[in-house]
Amino acid sequence: MKGLRTVSVVDALITSLRARVLDGEIDPGVGLTETDVAAEYEVSRPTAKTAISQLVQEGLLRREAHKSAHVPTLSREDIEDLFLVRMPLELEVVRLVIGHQVPQAAADAVHDLAGISPEAGHSQFVEADLRFHRALVRAVDSPRLSRLYQALSGEIHLSMVQSRYALGRDRIVAEHTGVLDALKQGDAEIAEKLMRAHLEGARDALADQFDRIAAARGAPGGPA
Repeated sequence: MKGLRTVSVVDALITSLRARVLDGEIDPGVGLTETDVAAEYEVSRPTAKTAISQLVQEGLLRREAHKSAHVPTLSREDIEDLFLVRMPLELEVVRLVIGHQVPQAAADAVHDLAGISPEAGHSQFVEADLRFHRALVRAVDSPRLSRLYQALSGEIHLSMVQSRYALGRDRIVAEHTGVLDALKQGDAEIAEKLMRAHLEGARDALADQFDRIAAARGAPGGPA
């Protein structure tokens, strides 16, 4: 791996490691040590430690006492807990957006998602999908709300990549479009109803997919 040349080596390292995790280039469960990261990127161990700690904070890595950090293998329980926090937050966002201008960035994200090639990597689909949700959060114009949602975004992205985008692009485009149309019409009740159905559908599809992955992992000849 080439050395990093940028104003902030720590930020560049965090960005690179985050992208590798979300693109599935680092296998779940494989240890990621400060020494290995420092050697691979030609940075100091304190820099590697800071980057790993940041990804642990984002939920993209986990680290138990006296063990190396690793990409977690998510489960149904992780998904249910993630949506326990995510759903009330995003439903409140929909109610609050009614009092603000519906963001063009949300419509752009839906358009981009619809136009992505079916051969594109999962992370590209996920990025456009989550950009829609982030645009609605930003439209509320609450720095604290944005920080709270950003803290969840890494795990949301990771769950969708590891589940191989369980809902499918066409369904997500249709459901996002429905929410946008209701927001543009100023119908908070319908917008909230559609967002609830969208999030519940995503939660259930992701949870079911992780059940299947766990079953395959435990089956003879399945992935370790």
